[in-house]
Amino acid sequence: MGGAMAVTLASLAYPSMLGLSKVATAQDRVIANTQWGPLTEQDRDFVVKVRAAGLWEYPVGQIGLQKGTTPAVKTASEHLVDGHAALDTTCRKIAPMLNITLPNIASPQQEGFVRQLQADSGTKFDSDFANILRMTHGAIFNTISKIRSTTKNTLVRALADQANNTVLDHMTVMEKTGFVDFDQTIFQQTTPPKLPNSDLTPPPPPAGQPQVVLTPPPNATSTPVDINGLAGGGGAAGASPGASPAPTAG
Repeated sequence: MGGAMAVTLASLAYPSMLGLSKVATAQDRVIANTQWGPLTEQDRDFVVKVRAAGLWEYPVGQIGLQKGTTPAVKTASEHLVDGHAALDTTCRKIAPMLNITLPNIASPQQEGFVRQLQADSGTKFDSDFANILRMTHGAIFNTISKIRSTTKNTLVRALADQANNTVLDHMTVMEKTGFVDFDQTIFQQTTPPKLPNSDLTPPPPPAGQPQVVLTPPPNATSTPVDINGLAGGGGAAGASPGASPAPTAG
């Protein structure tokens, strides 16, 4: 891309507040002017949020395929793996184009969800799986619509379109399991616990660490954004050479 983007590394410092928390103040502050439009703090944080969501929901989908006791839970698990693999591909393509640093592991809060579901079994797993995932998807759904309606960046807008479709699909398949307690999940998604920022923030990757890749399943039906068509060619490649494999269920 050469000098196509007027970006400074300092201006794109790793975001300090992510997870299910609200975006920090000055969220509409432009931190870079790119050939795809201005990039704001909330645009950058959104790309990182989508990446972090996949880093825990993808392995949870793998766990659900092993532990789910009903066909509906297994179907929901398939949708998690399929949808987040495609979203992750888009994130990994646009992040270097926008000079955004992506995490390699989810936030401590999100990792806690994974540990909880790893410890569950039987119908308790089914219930916790459906309610945790319905709550987290419901919490991010409004954020996606805000980004889609306000961003001036073409790449972020395309990611928001894909994320909107994916999250709506995942909310729907969770509801179809029959395990969702709507009173509980809606209360939790609108009244999240007051956790320290450190629990809500995925840590930045160590320098030189290979990028984790969420591998699409063999029967993938979700597709990433066509970045080359969208950006007129010259986009960054998806997975970098030597990228590490996707996280797997423990």
